[in-house]
Amino acid sequence: MISGKTKLAGFFANPAEHSLSPRMHNRGFQACGVDAVYLAFEVDQTNLARAIESIRTLDMLGVNLSMPNKTTAIAYVDELSQEAQLIGAINTIVNQNGKLIGYNTDGIGFVKAMAETAKIKIKDKKITILGAGGAAKAITVQAALEGAREVVLYKRKNERFLTVKRDFEKIGEQTDSIVRVVDYADEEQLVRDLQTSELLVNATDIGMGTKEGQSPLAKATFLHENLFVIDLIYSPRKTQLLKEAEKIGAPAFNGLGMLLYQGATAFHLWTNHEMPLDIMKDLFE
Repeated sequence: MISGKTKLAGFFANPAEHSLSPRMHNRGFQACGVDAVYLAFEVDQTNLARAIESIRTLDMLGVNLSMPNKTTAIAYVDELSQEAQLIGAINTIVNQNGKLIGYNTDGIGFVKAMAETAKIKIKDKKITILGAGGAAKAITVQAALEGAREVVLYKRKNERFLTVKRDFEKIGEQTDSIVRVVDYADEEQLVRDLQTSELLVNATDIGMGTKEGQSPLAKATFLHENLFVIDLIYSPRKTQLLKEAEKIGAPAFNGLGMLLYQGATAFHLWTNHEMPLDIMKDLFE
């Protein structure tokens, strides 16, 4: 029951109405006995500053952020966590007695999903990532902080290639991991990297929407049975890449685990409770 002490948490994005987060977090609040509610709000660049200030004004627990707000929101918080500083984007804000702290739980969600769902630890592993956008950067940063041996990213060459390359390689300079960015068109190097990698992550949109049925790899023979294949896409649940991985007996996982665990991490930051993940599974079926 909502009371005079009920706290508010929310989702700031545009669009926001599609989000699974309200169902997930409200179910978590109820299960843990937390007197709070979670609502979705349409927030974009035009009203982001006022929306974030309302976290303080309304004494909210905090919020989740999605496009187009993850980068711009940095200017309106008081402090950034280590991974948020390295990534340069936030997806969670925590209100600590009026002090707003920005976090990025995407990479943490990926690492936890790998440990819990795929039963694989990131430490000392080599990871090949297809794509070099926001999700790829979050995973790269967290993998480096977790002690990954090497992270290799494949990005198509364009006018921003060298800028992106320098940006990602700085992550390696600030951690103990090797971080490289390679031209997506260099298929020979991609094959060599995959042969020495334990994980392949598709962080592109190839396999969803108008590109459904397509694979981000030119040939299925690039895969091998000892490679964990993770596609961050979760609609459709089984992309062409995952189908190709399953055909050769390679472990294959979609992005639902990352979605679930990044949300659980935000829930813990707000409440100091562990989200009861066992009662969330049906939301992702």
